[in-house]
Amino acid sequence: MTAETNARSLYAVILAGGGGTRLWPLSRRARPKPFLPLLGEQSLFQLTLARIAPLMAAEDIHVVADQRHLPLVTQQAPQLIGRKLLGEPFGRNTAAAVALAALIVERPGSDVMVLLPADHWIADERAFRNALTAAARAAHDGSLVTLGIPPGGPETGYGYIVGTSDGATAGARSVERFVEKPERERATELLASPNGAWWNAGIFIWRRDALLAALERHAPAIVGAIKRGLDNGQSLNTIYKSLPDVSIDRALLEPASLKGEVKVVPADIGWSDLGSWNALHAELARRQPAQAGVVAVGHAEDLGSRDVLVHSSGGRLVVTVGLADTIVVDTPDVVLVCAADRAQEVRAIVDRLAQAKETEYL
Repeated sequence: MTAETNARSLYAVILAGGGGTRLWPLSRRARPKPFLPLLGEQSLFQLTLARIAPLMAAEDIHVVADQRHLPLVTQQAPQLIGRKLLGEPFGRNTAAAVALAALIVERPGSDVMVLLPADHWIADERAFRNALTAAARAAHDGSLVTLGIPPGGPETGYGYIVGTSDGATAGARSVERFVEKPERERATELLASPNGAWWNAGIFIWRRDALLAALERHAPAIVGAIKRGLDNGQSLNTIYKSLPDVSIDRALLEPASLKGEVKVVPADIGWSDLGSWNALHAELARRQPAQAGVVAVGHAEDLGSRDVLVHSSGGRLVVTVGLADTIVVDTPDVVLVCAADRAQEVRAIVDRLAQAKETEYL
């Protein structure tokens, strides 16, 4: 099986949920981050679909999204209309979404699921497909496999995958543990680990039967509640009300790694989660290296600034003069001006607006 060859045993589940609140006010409830064209004319969701197209046919691709966003999915990917779409009544984090897909998408147990976020950026698509192919081979023995991103520094916004002293087999390393978003000092220690440490990109590869068995071992409350509800004819709305809000990393990968059930395939693929205005600025600035870090999207003019992102979609001319390390986002109803080193805090403003019931801005 090569990266550019269709493989019927491979199928994909794309998670198109999440609010992308750190990219507010561009990312909104009605059109969240996966469905925005942040790096060109295509949305991140459409780029994800195109990235895996050489590996599998459209009938092997399934999407889990909020029920409200299924019209966006079908608008941007009409080839997926039908049973390829799973609509959640509301978000319960990724563990519920993965368990739902594992139960509902009917495939032979030995088929390998590729689980992908819909809203990430990958620069080297061929290397990405090669990594998925290597991970699929590693998953055939029943291992839960993830892609590990070589760290660019002690980033505190990402989870980490820590390897064991075991040597690599067919490009895959055994995983000792997962560490969720450590403090900077702890992240620096992880980078010095002699057994290797990688950023967790949230990309997982596993046989369907291995995933279901692992969920039964480590997250029985989630997969059991969904299975019982489906068997009893309950609506997803009823089923989801009983589910905990927990990520697949915490519910499954963390405990499974402690039992030696997880492998990592290191993947130098030019990955970014584009999870904040800083991350988007970095990717856009990389494409314009001669502009002193000043990036303008939309109608904008600058004089003498450095390391500034201006994203203008509000129909106005945005002018910046002599700024440094600043994010400016102009939309039709909201203007955000933010110190770049505090860009992660944008989500706190979204929480404040939600508490104040100013939902017209969300």
